[in-house]
Amino acid sequence: MWRWTRAARRWGGGAALGALAAIRPAGLAAQTAAAELAVRFAGWTAVAGFEQAATDSLLALLPGSARDRAGNVVVTLGRGAPRRLASCAVDEPGYVVGAVTDDGYLRLRRVPGAAPAPLFDQALEGQRVTLVGDAGPVPGVVAVRSVHLARFRAAAEAPFTVDDAFVDVGAASRAEAERLGLRVLTPVALAKRPHRYGDGLLAAPVAGARAACAALAAALLARPQPRGTVVAAFTVQSRYANTGLRAVEALAGPFAEERQAALAVRYGGTPVETVSLAAADSLARALAAWIEGR
Repeated sequence: MWRWTRAARRWGGGAALGALAAIRPAGLAAQTAAAELAVRFAGWTAVAGFEQAATDSLLALLPGSARDRAGNVVVTLGRGAPRRLASCAVDEPGYVVGAVTDDGYLRLRRVPGAAPAPLFDQALEGQRVTLVGDAGPVPGVVAVRSVHLARFRAAAEAPFTVDDAFVDVGAASRAEAERLGLRVLTPVALAKRPHRYGDGLLAAPVAGARAACAALAAALLARPQPRGTVVAAFTVQSRYANTGLRAVEALAGPFAEERQAALAVRYGGTPVETVSLAAADSLARALAAWIEGR
């Protein structure tokens, strides 16, 4: 009851590589706008528990940053009391490869286990995805049911779920998929195509969280002079009981005050989650003022 077309590997390949490549600080002024960074950050693939490509980009972007034992990217400004924490989460809900079939298709499992929105899995059907394999990002596409055979299916057929997903990466066998660096637990997410529209709006999966992290990064690049000590943390594994944030609190705390960067969104949890770029710029200014104790 299915029809598949082998995916051309060139589909989205350049875009995927560009989205995951490290951002070089030499091309960015200290006063980089949060709106500009938000569009870049929205192109990341950083499935919870597999955030290294995104954190590598942050390490290249932020002077003085370091990766802690939990995988968070941390920047420490100033010294003395009070000791405060500003944070944002870089990870996203997504999938991992659960199995590779003999004929080269990939089956998926959701990460974390619960869907973050009612139609989260349905948004995957027939869409392009990015798999972050051992040899780098690989483009793929999720199969769809055959429209030619649809008339023979029950009208009350259950909605698409992750258990129905077959990912085509252009491999004709398990060995070919493995040669692409794909294996069980390879992270998978919708291909990121951030879209600016309307009066300064940005649409992309997890656009709100990425724009909030962009605001925090822009605040740090503005070189604020902190009152006391400020630790800025870009945390991992927020989908697992805020594991990364808890690690920062244990390793770098205690903190007299904590602030988590956040922005209001529309259509949250969907592929077109939308955030205001003007709001991201305003948040960057507010965070810079907070760091300076104003």
